[in-house]
Amino acid sequence: MATINISEYKLKPFVLETKAIMEEYLQKTQVDVSDYSFAANYIWLSRTSGFYEIIDDTFCLFVMTGGELSMLLPPLGNPKNSYNAIFKCFEIMNENNSSNYYSKIEYVCNDLLEGFITYSNEGEVIFSSLENYIIEKKLVDYIYKTDDLIELKGNAYHVKRNEINKFKKAYPDFKIETLDPDIHTIPINNLFNKWVSDRIKYMPKEEVDNFMDGIYQERLAVKRVLQDYQALGLVGLVIYIEDELKGFTVGEQVREDTASVLIEKTDFEVLGCAQFIFREFCKVLKDKYNTEYINVGDDMGFENLKKVKMSYRPEKLVPKYTIYQK
Repeated sequence: MATINISEYKLKPFVLETKAIMEEYLQKTQVDVSDYSFAANYIWLSRTSGFYEIIDDTFCLFVMTGGELSMLLPPLGNPKNSYNAIFKCFEIMNENNSSNYYSKIEYVCNDLLEGFITYSNEGEVIFSSLENYIIEKKLVDYIYKTDDLIELKGNAYHVKRNEINKFKKAYPDFKIETLDPDIHTIPINNLFNKWVSDRIKYMPKEEVDNFMDGIYQERLAVKRVLQDYQALGLVGLVIYIEDELKGFTVGEQVREDTASVLIEKTDFEVLGCAQFIFREFCKVLKDKYNTEYINVGDDMGFENLKKVKMSYRPEKLVPKYTIYQK
């Protein structure tokens, strides 16, 4: 994949070898948003759309879509350097794009956003009125206390406990294994195909088009997880019933006190399977990383997914913003 030259900057391909570089800058950022991870971006980007450049000692991740350039994250690194780099990143995007409308920075967390708004240079607050920019609140990340998801104590989790107990009673021969791509790739792909078919069958008609738009990217994400599982440093579980794979899940540690669930898929028709494998995976994440919190990402705008994630009683909802130009 070729480098993109814009002014004095060279946007280099965002590939597996970029992991060490990005993680060096992530260490300086330390936010609890699930998107601030190499794996989370690598698995969702096609092999020809991601690019990066080091600007003002920050890691800047760009994505090319239909010839238009935008940013998937704000510049990563020391906060002061990040605020300086934001302006240069907009200049880069504007020079490439057919319209400034396409120039934007997505998944901006609260801390970086507040700093961007109030950042002072030689005594003057930059964009105090934000007359040149629009900041739009998008989705939120759902973050839970790990112990809450494992113990499921109290009336709030009564339904979850019942679903798990019913699953264990109905399928006493279930078997859980650590995910191994050499063994589980084919059955995981088979389950994914069934999951897509079942979701369309039961999904409200008004959501089908948006759902199908994302299937290609999700299929690519699963493929990349399995191909580069070890190199990405991921951990996962699979669950079998009568020698047939019925669920899988994959996650990682995103900061010292927080783990993240990247993907989870279960057979839609095996009641309680999703609740069961989720709790078991939370145990694995705690044992491996000793993390206090688990981030399960956002709901992608799907109302049903929002209800499911809210039903687990999140400890906090972390908003994510997009910065546009007027």
